[in-house]
Amino acid sequence: MTFADEGLEKWSEDLVFEVTAERIAEYAAATNDPIEAHRSGAVAPPVFAVVPTFMSMAPAALEVAPVELLMKLVHGEQDFHFHRPIRPGDVLTCKAKATGYASLSTGSTVVIYAETRDSGGELVNEQWITAFFRGVDAGRTVGELAPEHALDASATVGPPVAEVVQHVDDDQTFRYSPASGDPMPIHLDDEIARMSGLPGIINHGLCTMAFTSWAALEQFAGGDVTRLKRLAVRFAKPVLPGQDLTTRFWDLPSNDGERAAGFQTSVGDDLVLRDGLAVIAD
Repeated sequence: MTFADEGLEKWSEDLVFEVTAERIAEYAAATNDPIEAHRSGAVAPPVFAVVPTFMSMAPAALEVAPVELLMKLVHGEQDFHFHRPIRPGDVLTCKAKATGYASLSTGSTVVIYAETRDSGGELVNEQWITAFFRGVDAGRTVGELAPEHALDASATVGPPVAEVVQHVDDDQTFRYSPASGDPMPIHLDDEIARMSGLPGIINHGLCTMAFTSWAALEQFAGGDVTRLKRLAVRFAKPVLPGQDLTTRFWDLPSNDGERAAGFQTSVGDDLVLRDGLAVIAD
């Protein structure tokens, strides 16, 4: 399968997104976020940052990967770098580009870089999205891949500094889909999900990530989203509606003025999120 090198570093068209308190509050409710500032729409939860950029991601990946591979695309990793929170009234401009791709033993990845700027041109956040194409061999590795955030096994040997249990509601995907703007049928249609080789409707990976974001904020930042500087995960296994998530956090070495926590999220004995990293300003 031929991947197109000429599609690398090709920016998508600018997307303009006007932020409202209502949309922020809808997203917070759809991710069971208990933080009042999020629930009221005063300031956006961290993973809300994906909402303005969502429609630019797949086109950027498909500048490199053949379009017929779209049904083999799954979200492999997500890495947010926050410069400031999103607030109601912001008029955001988003764009994305593929920066590189890699051939792996189980498939291939395309790395997408997305940036969001405010009406004054200031950078609000940066995102690295790793799209994974199952069972596809790109043949080689080209370009710039995503920043590392692997959680070394030695970091998880001791007891966690925090452990949070959360429940994914039976109707979670039906609430998250309109709030996020993600209409993918594997999250909404049981028959299509099973035809795709899944056990049934699965939770959106970014919804699961959003759960971990508010867990990290409550445990380490007093619920203050302005202190979160980076949040990254690797999606390992699907989460089903009705399941319980357990997220465990461990302290990692960090820079002065920051606290870094590595984390992983499991359903029973199965890890569903690996290589989690949250960096929080003191």
